[in-house]
Amino acid sequence: MSYIHQPAAAVTGPLEPRGQRAGADTGDPQISWSDVDARDDVRVGVWEAQPGGWPVVNRPDTETCYIVSGRATITDDASGEKQEISAGDVIVFPKGWSGRWDVTETIRKVYSIVVPATVG
Repeated sequence: MSYIHQPAAAVTGPLEPRGQRAGADTGDPQISWSDVDARDDVRVGVWEAQPGGWPVVNRPDTETCYIVSGRATITDDASGEKQEISAGDVIVFPKGWSGRWDVTETIRKVYSIVVPATVG
């Protein structure tokens, strides 16, 4: 197996439009992304969302992301804590996390998602 290299243009350049974020309940958060790697157990890519908001309920996987640009407020359902995130921040959303994204300025992130192994 070989390593993967993506030039900076892959992070800052155009992404593939994917339509409105599923479950959006405020604004019109159009999303786009490009996969860097998508194996069975790990997905890595660049993702962007325009302003709007949506809930996340019982996240099925763990995601670590680095915010490249933009702003959003993340609200944690368990604690009620609100955290504004922006360029340079690193966030980890563990499997089972519930909360809310409210994007106030088009946000772009580089993400890594660890997909739980299936038993069977």
